[in-house]
Amino acid sequence: MKPEESKEECQAYFGLPPKVVYCKKCVESNQRMLGSVQHKDTPTTKKRTVLFDDEGVCLACRYYEKKKMIDWEERERELRDLLNRHRRKDGYYDVLVPGSGGKDSAYVAHMLKYKYGMNPLTVTWAPHIYTEIGWKNFQAWIHTGFDNVLFTPNGKVHRKLTGLAFENLLHPFQPFVIGQYNLAPKIALEKGIKLIFFGDSYAERGFGGDVKWDGPCMDPKLFTREQKDEIFLGGVPIKDLSQYGINMKELNPYLPAEADRLLSSGIEFHVMPYYMNYDPQKNFYYAIEHTGFSVNPDGRTPGTYSKYASLDDKVDDFHYYTWFIKTGRGRCTEDASIEIRNNHITREEGVSLVRRFDGEFPERHFKDFLEYIGITKEKFWDIIDRYRSPHLWEKIHGEWKLKFRVS
Repeated sequence: MKPEESKEECQAYFGLPPKVVYCKKCVESNQRMLGSVQHKDTPTTKKRTVLFDDEGVCLACRYYEKKKMIDWEERERELRDLLNRHRRKDGYYDVLVPGSGGKDSAYVAHMLKYKYGMNPLTVTWAPHIYTEIGWKNFQAWIHTGFDNVLFTPNGKVHRKLTGLAFENLLHPFQPFVIGQYNLAPKIALEKGIKLIFFGDSYAERGFGGDVKWDGPCMDPKLFTREQKDEIFLGGVPIKDLSQYGINMKELNPYLPAEADRLLSSGIEFHVMPYYMNYDPQKNFYYAIEHTGFSVNPDGRTPGTYSKYASLDDKVDDFHYYTWFIKTGRGRCTEDASIEIRNNHITREEGVSLVRRFDGEFPERHFKDFLEYIGITKEKFWDIIDRYRSPHLWEKIHGEWKLKFRVS
């Protein structure tokens, strides 16, 4: 089967490739973006989207093929050597694990403490609006034996930034992502912890370019910024946020660590998928058994078929829905692609699931989301429609339709 491609090139927003290509092995498309883009006319940059090889296979699938050749026993020896180098004998924290108590952070923290004898400090950036199951899982995680720093940003500022991010970027999760990303290094500096472990890796997502993503650690420079004026929050330069009633002192939680201080600290940023043959489904079963993790009581999550990922925040649903509007690929594409690579489902099953669930509207928390960012339903849809890229969407008989679907 040849990868499906668009037959004509239209204007593409967000720096996305104007031709839509689907992977031959999974259901991923070349519209998958890395990180937070700014405005819809962002120039194209190679490292911003999933890369494909000459055979039409995404680099995430190629990475999973490579994983079959890895000597995981040797990788575990590397892990033990790393942990022994950082292990403390005075009872103080020797590793920091960012997370919310979801399946991945629960797995990483529990393994480090109970299998490898480390003393982790867990760190959490609070959700916008906790769900009942999210709070329950967070508490269950902590009560299985972990100290935790729970950071909750200024609610007034966070709501305003989230609203700006939705209107200016169609990315309501951007302030959360930036705050969460920058929190761990700053807490590590504050607590004098020299090792941070993340439960995710860019290599597993298929990104490449001029950065080497498949190594054991991340470059500390990724967590710094020399010039604060270069930082945008909610699509607004931070120096201009005073126009929205936000002063610079209130933005400290979102700002990265000082470059000189972080780069001279000796802190190492490692990713657990390098050391262990990572599988989100197996992490889910591990978290159920060891950390009291519970699945979505409502059944599957809107927009996908799974019931165990991204459960803790009512805004989560709108992160994935806006992602779908901008890129034509949603939560189900993400879940199915990972499960195809891990041989839990076939590509044919993945295609069927994506065509059934991708882009489903998350009605369950719609009222809460509108109230949180302070807009009407009419304004919500007006903003949504402004961000439909012409290369992906067309209006037929008054209804918006995707031009291309995975097949």
